[in-house]
Parts: sequence; structure tokens; C-alpha cells
Amino acid sequence: MSYSGSGNTGGGASNAGGASNAGGAWRNDGGVPPHAFDPDLQPELFRGVLTRRVFAFLIDLVVLSVPVILGYIFIAVFGVITLGLGWMLFWLAWPATIVWAIVYYGASIGGPHSATMGMRAMDLEVRTWYGAPGYFVLGACHAVLYWVSISFLTPLVLLVGLFNGRRRLLHDMILGTVVINSSVRTQVAPSARSSY
Repeated sequence: MSYSGSGNTGGGASNAGGASNAGGAWRNDGGVPPHAFDPDLQPELFRGVLTRRVFAFLIDLVVLSVPVILGYIFIAVFGVITLGLGWMLFWLAWPATIVWAIVYYGASIGGPHSATMGMRAMDLEVRTWYGAPGYFVLGACHAVLYWVSISFLTPLVLLVGLFNGRRRLLHDMILGTVVINSSVRTQVAPSARSSY
């Protein structure tokens, strides 16, 4: 099944499944929309992306670490004030750190800029392969799959980005996302395709 925005009206108001072709309905003709960003036609969208992703990641690590460090300091001081009872909160620190990271990535990539603070500082944004902006679940899954791929496949898995034109990493390929230069996209490509 594919999205009906491809411009194929099928000669009628509805397809075999009974869904209308008007206004974003689904059709069952096997058509697949093309990639919104082509590295051969628009190489400027992908120029320097991998290097800037590294720096964006380091900025995001700082953004994520500051509240976590402040939380640990608060728990330590609270434990001193309560004569050690407050230190029982340390067991919450690790799960809270994971939740904070997932919420940060989900809210950032699902936000209006489709980018984390580090990505925005490095002029990058995350888009789906068909050009749509990111959303919360996509951002959260992006972070989780990144950490899982790094953990199980070693950081050498990041070399995948050197061998494809869109400079996509393994977790980008799995999720169907692409990271592009933000300022170039606004000059070159539409934000999301409405007709294919």
C-alpha cells in the first residue's frame, strides 16, 4: 500500500479497497513514493553532515549531562541534610537519566525544528525519507536505536555513513530518516511532498 499523494487517481473516486483517493487516503496499487532528498541532484544537502553530526552529538551530551549532574548533586546534598535517608533516591537517578534522554530526543526531533539543540547549533535537521518532519516517537526511537546499535555493534558501525550518498547511519536506515543541512533545505527542497 502507498500514499495516494502520488498523483495517480486510478481513474475513479475509490480504489479496490473502497477507500477514497481524495485527501490523503491509502491506495493498493503498489506505488512507492520516491526519496525526497537525492544526493546526486542535491549534494549540498549532505555536504559535511557526518562531521557536524559528531559535534552535534557532543553538544547534546553536554545538554543531557547538565541536568543529570545537578540531580546527582541535589541527591547528595539532600542525603546529607536528611542524615543519609535522601541517598536512597540514588536508585532513581539511572532510570531518570534514561527517561530524560528519551524525552529530550523525542521532544527535540518531534518539535518544530526537527532537531536537537546540538543539531540546531550545527544547522542540521532530521527528516523522514519522504521529506516529512520528525515526530516524538521517531525522535525517541532514533535515540534508542542509536545507543543499541553502538552498544552491540561497536562504534565502528558509524562507518556505515561513509559508504552511502545520503550519509545515513544504520539507525537512520532502519527508521527511514535522513539528516540534512537545515539552511540548504529551506532554499532547495520542499518540507514534505504533497504529490509524487
